[in-house]
Amino acid sequence: MAQDIIDKYNLGKYEIDRIVEMAWEDRTPFDAIEFQFGVSEQEVIRIMKDQMKLNNWKKWRSRVSGRKTKHRALRNEGVNRFKSSAQKVITNNRISKKKY
Repeated sequence: MAQDIIDKYNLGKYEIDRIVEMAWEDRTPFDAIEFQFGVSEQEVIRIMKDQMKLNNWKKWRSRVSGRKTKHRALRNEGVNRFKSSAQKVITNNRISKKKY
């Protein structure tokens, strides 16, 4: 159970939702989550497992395992930002639609 992590970092519902959002985003590295919330990659994995159904968690884990954009050590040296310049505001786990 991730309750010990939630208590350790005093995370509220908004913070947990935001961590889940950031973990789902392909281009947001775990380092960005740690920078913003202090939660390590292993702790994010535990939070995700606690917040998701098992089958969805397995899909997410297989998707992010070894993904270059999720792990700073695997990224190209020239990429030093946390988010895409095309990223829009995200609220309540809903991505705002881009307007062209």
